[in-house]
Amino acid sequence: MPSFNLSRAVRVTRITRTHKVAVAVLAAAGATSGLAMASAPDTAQAASEHAPAAVKPVNAKGMPAKTDEAKTARPVTASVADHVKVTAVAEQHTAHQAANRSAERKAVKEYPNNLDGWIRESLDIMKAKGIPGSYDGLHRNIMRESSGNPNAVNDWDINAINGIPSKGLLQVIQPTFDRYHVSGTPHNLVDPVANITAAANYAADRYGSIDNVNSAY
Repeated sequence: MPSFNLSRAVRVTRITRTHKVAVAVLAAAGATSGLAMASAPDTAQAASEHAPAAVKPVNAKGMPAKTDEAKTARPVTASVADHVKVTAVAEQHTAHQAANRSAERKAVKEYPNNLDGWIRESLDIMKAKGIPGSYDGLHRNIMRESSGNPNAVNDWDINAINGIPSKGLLQVIQPTFDRYHVSGTPHNLVDPVANITAAANYAADRYGSIDNVNSAY
């Protein structure tokens, strides 16, 4: 082949053009790498910003747990939930106790402290014990025997002479009261309710009912 000798200027020109191309390629590669490196931190930062925050363990007092306590500590939400449950149970128990006390107060019947109240209380006790008698039968005999005075004492009849005077609303002597005393009432001869119920119990045994008594008995 024929031999050609390129002048130095031509060689320099070609080298210079080739070098420029190489430099351009390298610059482009460097820019791409730089963009990749610049975008990587942004991506990592974005992921970090959107990641859910870790729940830090706490101890029983709600304070951040130490390293040794972290294994057994519970999240704050669990502790609050337990407290809410305990509070609810306590409130329910208190309401239940209040309802029971209210029911107990209603169950205890109250009577006025007078002749009407004494007769009505005696009738309720007599009914529970199976002792016959009516309000009218009790009231009628009480008014004849004592005029409604629970402290009335007969100090002139045969019983008084024998040392065991008749006492109370239905004028009962001590031996009769002791024998016919109704359980649940005071063991006191002149107690109004105890006197009435004992007399009604005696009259039921001897006459069938206090309603059948129309005179001294």
